[in-house]
Amino acid sequence: MAREIPLEGIADYLQESIRLTVVATVLEAEGRIKSKTPVKTGRLRNAWVSEVPKRGLSGGLKGLDGAVTNNVVYAEPVVYGTNLPPSWGGEYRTQQNTVPGYPDLIAKELESWAKDRFQDILKR
Repeated sequence: MAREIPLEGIADYLQESIRLTVVATVLEAEGRIKSKTPVKTGRLRNAWVSEVPKRGLSGGLKGLDGAVTNNVVYAEPVVYGTNLPPSWGGEYRTQQNTVPGYPDLIAKELESWAKDRFQDILKR
């Protein structure tokens, strides 16, 4: 049976469905990024933090942003291979042979994953 949504409730229904998709995608991204983060002490891996949109935000789609961030000072060289410290001799390296820019690769992988989650959420 098809879901019945009053005409005046369509915007709220879609906004909440998008919010849930963003939340699911950000949390999935954090998990995947953490699992790919090289570990020596665990500090870099444990410093990943997710920010997700809260329920009931006003402001339309503007309030539906999410992010995965890391504030460890050496995150940029380890994660992206940029801004390498002089001690690395200009060469990117990790003990686990990590691919530089792996969060961007994960984000690309999550595009179709997020579309599938959105469809699943709409069916609920």
